Amino acid sequence: MKLQQLRYIWEVAHHDLNVSATAQSLFTSQPGISKQIRLLEDELGLEVFARSGKHLTRITPGGEIIIREAGEILRRAEGIKKIAQEFSNQRKGDLSIATTHTQARYALPPVIGGFIEEYPDVSLHMHQGTPMQISEMAANGAVDFAIATEGMDLFNDLIMMPCYRWNRCVIVPRDHPLAKGQELTLEELAEYSLVTYVFGFTGRSKLDEAFQSRGLTPKVVFTAADADVIKTYVRLGLGVGIIASMAFDPKVDTDLVALDASKLFRPSVTRIGFRKGTFLRGYMYDFMRRFAPHLTKEMVDEAVAHQGSRTEIQALFKDIELPTY
Repeated sequence: MKLQQLRYIWEVAHHDLNVSATAQSLFTSQPGISKQIRLLEDELGLEVFARSGKHLTRITPGGEIIIREAGEILRRAEGIKKIAQEFSNQRKGDLSIATTHTQARYALPPVIGGFIEEYPDVSLHMHQGTPMQISEMAANGAVDFAIATEGMDLFNDLIMMPCYRWNRCVIVPRDHPLAKGQELTLEELAEYSLVTYVFGFTGRSKLDEAFQSRGLTPKVVFTAADADVIKTYVRLGLGVGIIASMAFDPKVDTDLVALDASKLFRPSVTRIGFRKGTFLRGYMYDFMRRFAPHLTKEMVDEAVAHQGSRTEIQALFKDIELPTY
């Protein structure tokens, strides 16, 4: 059994059983991958993949368990590499982050700019996706950090720590009736067509909860994962926009008016998460501290010591005054 063979079955399983796509991503040949998978199956005496002719059709029940264990072995092997790199060159390596558009576009640029300046030999990779995709990437070890507001509670393999609180603003064109600046109410908002985030994105659940608590049904006519897209359709007159306050830039969005909605909706908390058992290199600690200053090495290590227990981590941070955006 070779580490390469375990990598092949893991990658094939995560490329929808497409051996050709797997070969392209690994810069190798399709016949070579197929041969190594067959050799592994012969050694194990078990088919990892069921086949129809030359095509893989599904993962066998035994294959599901083997692939899961292969993933653990590959992550441990990667952890060994990180340990060696930390002691051979503390300022060189890789850092991969999965996050949403709002975080990537508005919250992370100054953090990443400073980080790259400090660590020019660290290759930084950013992946964007839905909160569920982001959390899954961190849980299976595909990325080092997940940064999101929604979704991470569903994954028990993640150690999640609060970074900052944020709330929403309502955006309208300058000639809109709401632009006069009167204090907003949920009842008033419910009378308008709304343009906001897709459910499961950027604290959308808090928005829905607020309307439901008042017995109101919002008229959401358009949803998007991207705040800039939402602003575009507000400009087109499709409806009143509700976005994260950090996504409104008064220097750029001069044709729009932002109305504070913090009294209408409960604040949301953005968290950073990583997989239990992750070996954290020095620059990884530094990245977390840059993103959330209260996440010192000591605080992070204490959260790790609690093994990701939600209750214990909440207690750990209960007296921390989170920054607000």
